[in-house]
Amino acid sequence: MLRRLVPDPFLIFLVASVLLATLLPARGVFATIVSWLSLVTIVLLFFFHGAKLARDQVIAGLTHWRLHLTILACTFVMFPIIGMIGAYSWPGLLPRDLWIGVLFVCALPSTVQSAIAFVSMARGNVPAAIASASASQMLGILLTPLLMGAMAGAHGGGIGVEGVGKIAAQILLPFVAGHLLRPWIGGWVLRHKQLVGMTDRSTILIAVYGAFSAAVIEGLWHKLSPSALTLLFAVDALLLAIGLTVTWGVGRALGFDRADRIAILFCGTKKSIVQGVPMAKVLFPGPQTGVILLPIMLFHQMQLMACAFIARRYADQCKAASDRE
Repeated sequence: MLRRLVPDPFLIFLVASVLLATLLPARGVFATIVSWLSLVTIVLLFFFHGAKLARDQVIAGLTHWRLHLTILACTFVMFPIIGMIGAYSWPGLLPRDLWIGVLFVCALPSTVQSAIAFVSMARGNVPAAIASASASQMLGILLTPLLMGAMAGAHGGGIGVEGVGKIAAQILLPFVAGHLLRPWIGGWVLRHKQLVGMTDRSTILIAVYGAFSAAVIEGLWHKLSPSALTLLFAVDALLLAIGLTVTWGVGRALGFDRADRIAILFCGTKKSIVQGVPMAKVLFPGPQTGVILLPIMLFHQMQLMACAFIARRYADQCKAASDRE
């Protein structure tokens, strides 16, 4: 039962980081140390991501360009449009920073590990999922800040040239450096997957703790009412439901086979908390980061639960079909 409710045990540590920041927020010199530690781990995170990205996987996958364009359009076009419609149609439904957080979810790239895992579980097109998810992560470093600059600026948030410059210095440059050094360090990175995985997770935990510490000191939980959090839950759930429905419908309408439709469904709707948390720290420095991170943290849990259920159902259907044959 616990595994069904919390498919990824890491979510427990994520919630614990928020609780720790609520009870014991980082202050003074300790807050400065946490900030610098967060910066170092962000740089390492994207350096390792660049080193892990196999160029041949992306190039090989480009032969199925129609499928990849569909997935990328779902990730970077469909979701931002849905988010902007909601933000413009009901601006008073959520506080401004929560709406910016929802728009940030819409602008994020796909995940790699979990999207591929769910596609594999559901008996989908795994090679295509690897290529699309990798391309999405790579493009997200450039597209996410640009999309947020347009959407957040239109909604009263705003990301200046300084924010884009920080993305280039703290995220893009380490990513490119890691990828260029892949011929020399790629083998070491693959042999130490657990260490790299710990970097991913520790980066998120440190960034979440630092962001929520600043937000708690500024009165986060006094500013956000229970009704606002309930509405955020409903908005995230609706966003995920629309995304899952549209991606499956688009795959069917464009004539893709079942394996490709599964790849579109999972790669086109998954949003990366691994890239989201560090990017938020860079793009939205200050106490508002904690509020802006709430939508992606909630959406991440929802998408894991929903996609795990859907993937198991498709796997059971495939097994039943094989048994009949």
